[in-house]
Amino acid sequence: MAASAPDPPRAVGCWRFVVLAELANFATLRRHIGKARAASLMKIVAARIEGVLAPLTLAVAGRDLVEVELTGDTLGDADAALDCLQDAFRAPLEMDGELHQAHLLLAVAASPAGGIEDVQLADEADAALAQARAEGRRVVRDTTREPRSVDKVTLRRELADAIEREEVFLQYQPKVHVRRQQVASAEALVRWNHPRRGLVQPGSFIELAEETQLIGPLTLWTLRRVIADQATLASGGHDLTIFVNISGQLLSDGRFIDEACRLIAESGARIGVEITETSVIRDPESAIRHLEMIAASGVPIAIDDYGAGLSSLAYLKRLPARELKIDKMFVTELTSSNRDPLIVRSTIDLAHAMEMEVTAEGVETAAALALLTVMGCDMVQGFLLSRPLSLPAFIEYLKSNAVVEVGTARAAFKRSAALWKAA
Repeated sequence: MAASAPDPPRAVGCWRFVVLAELANFATLRRHIGKARAASLMKIVAARIEGVLAPLTLAVAGRDLVEVELTGDTLGDADAALDCLQDAFRAPLEMDGELHQAHLLLAVAASPAGGIEDVQLADEADAALAQARAEGRRVVRDTTREPRSVDKVTLRRELADAIEREEVFLQYQPKVHVRRQQVASAEALVRWNHPRRGLVQPGSFIELAEETQLIGPLTLWTLRRVIADQATLASGGHDLTIFVNISGQLLSDGRFIDEACRLIAESGARIGVEITETSVIRDPESAIRHLEMIAASGVPIAIDDYGAGLSSLAYLKRLPARELKIDKMFVTELTSSNRDPLIVRSTIDLAHAMEMEVTAEGVETAAALALLTVMGCDMVQGFLLSRPLSLPAFIEYLKSNAVVEVGTARAAFKRSAALWKAA
């Protein structure tokens, strides 16, 4: 589809594609080139896309997103289009005489002509992009085979029933202590297995849960499930702390905090909570007061996604947190950026000075793991070590006595391929 001349007229039964190209390292590039220059960055990206795909309809759909509409003779033309884009962006972009490497995250929704309406195809493309973000790979969504995405109004109506019917479930992603070379704890991640639509990504329903006041019941369900699962782990000799994410909306809800603390205290389970730094900024006085209540009950607190929001040392020094998690946007660019290593190293030193342990999120390469080890990072979490796992797969993972090999050229996590199949 990388044509230098217009394509011939399409047959009546041709395919329609909506391609979303997201500049995955936009935040990093903006820090390098400045906010003003970054405003024109997507125009340069769009111009390159127009140079390799024709004919097309293209629009810059956001500060880091380009939307492209194409047609093709077969579904395979969607993959061919993505191949063209990946090849085209192997070469860096030029801006004011400087070269900058662009990393695109690609997703496409495909439908036979006349198959679904334009709005529905756009929704399918959004769902494909959400999947691409979650899995860190390009995604082609065939709307004739996959369950169609549903609108937010429908999702809101169905989410309450999903919690009641326990269509939601948990996966666990381990956090590995680098120096001890062992799994230190795990993060519980909520998933929704829709009976018709299939797996609904968290980005599609967590925000809806907040909008519809269902985030409280969903989080309490998560706590109860984690308490039961933690008991199962402990009975098998794996007495790990399991961390649960708490929405900023709930940090100002005194009744929720009381109920959560009661559940944890009565269970005796080793439960921790993760909060984002931005969640505190919504209502700092109430949030800090409730976090102090949680900490006083012996529950460890981790600050999630540090650096991705409006980082404030004024709030950081007041939070009763034991752990600081560096956002993956800094970790993924650790070995290809000049500034990110400085930011990560200074964050590690700052956290240690405040008597907090540091976890690096989004560790996906051996090089990043080795560099984090040298920097003194305490724990790491990411696809290099393990994807999120179902409880049975997580137990098998722990039984395998996997060990992180750090400080070598082949830093890796020893695990059986059967674990991924069991997830």
